[in-house]
Amino acid sequence: MNAQMKKGIVEVCVLATISDAPSYGYKIISDLSEIIEISESTLYPILKRLEASNCLKTFNREYNGRTRKYYEITNQGIDKIKSFLDEWKEIDMVINFIKRRKK
Repeated sequence: MNAQMKKGIVEVCVLATISDAPSYGYKIISDLSEIIEISESTLYPILKRLEASNCLKTFNREYNGRTRKYYEITNQGIDKIKSFLDEWKEIDMVINFIKRRKK
């Protein structure tokens, strides 16, 4: 798969993971492990990019005496998911066209 396309898919997967409720790094990795393998060294730059593009925001909360950083989706992040799904419909149409035409 094209690296750029994969990067976009992983970003949207991260957003989808936190779309129901704020979450933290380890939990995001755990939730994503059902569908993709992702490491901390891959996740945290993605989270940083998504925060810089206002697709998510962060806050700190104490947990077991330690401060944990949480990530929460923003309206811009929800829009990014919707946009991705719309684009994916177009890709799906192209794939189906190719499948019908292959010999």
